[in-house]
Amino acid sequence: MPTILVVDDTAVDRRLAGGLLENAPNIEVCYAENGKQALLQIGTELPDLVVTDLQMPELDGLQLVTAIGEKYPGLPVVLMTAHGSEVVAAQALANGAASFVPKSELAENLLQTVMHILVMSESDSRYKKLVSCATKTDFEFELDNDPSIIDPLIDMVQQVAISQGLLTQNNRVQLGVALEHALLNAMIRGNLELSREEMPVISRSTVESRRNEPPYNQRHVYFRSLVTPQSAEFTIRDEGPGFDTRTLPQVTDPDSFRDGSGRGLVLIQAFMDEVEFNSTGNEVKVTKYRSEGPAKPR
Repeated sequence: MPTILVVDDTAVDRRLAGGLLENAPNIEVCYAENGKQALLQIGTELPDLVVTDLQMPELDGLQLVTAIGEKYPGLPVVLMTAHGSEVVAAQALANGAASFVPKSELAENLLQTVMHILVMSESDSRYKKLVSCATKTDFEFELDNDPSIIDPLIDMVQQVAISQGLLTQNNRVQLGVALEHALLNAMIRGNLELSREEMPVISRSTVESRRNEPPYNQRHVYFRSLVTPQSAEFTIRDEGPGFDTRTLPQVTDPDSFRDGSGRGLVLIQAFMDEVEFNSTGNEVKVTKYRSEGPAKPR
């Protein structure tokens, strides 16, 4: 049973976030009132994931992320962002945090974000010895618009990148988060044309209905992965109408963190070293270079 540590100095917010997670089966939630107390608890019993506020006394969220990255590499951290914490959130993502959820959208997105990151944090070494012998892996997929195939695809990519020594444990999770959002954007926003205004929260039944209707049922997502010990390049292309790339949110812009709009694009830019869209906005090429630490701000 995975254990989630919720850290927030405000009792109401702490219980709200914890209550949302406690509603899920097979999750145990524990609590800390600030970063200092959280580190003491982590030292006693290591949780599977930490959900933390940013603005706290004693030890704030940014300092907590940094300390966890140094002492407990591989322990993922999800930020809860409020208005006024946008700059700190960007720094925390650069220092190793795995994702963020605006406090205004906890009910819609917190549990889903935590569950996805828990899946991507699981270690599977069955192929490690074999894959470590590879000097380059290059594969292509033509994917249906089925979100359930994203997790196993990302798991395979992570195994290849880790086994070749390309990534640290922190970057392993960050790579998974970036690819997950890129693939979901291609399927949901691209091929199925379900905009955020029309569908702010992904509904499985809506996706299933849409993906079986013409012309959406004729569309696929092209995915290519080229991984070497020095770098990983990924190309993701949908067959939808694309979007105006001039409207892209920027990870260096505090306004990008104020609500959930464009959250996936912000995370992709934060976690990958290079991000390049084609002129029509329906293809993205992202690159991650070999690194000894978490993603660095560009």
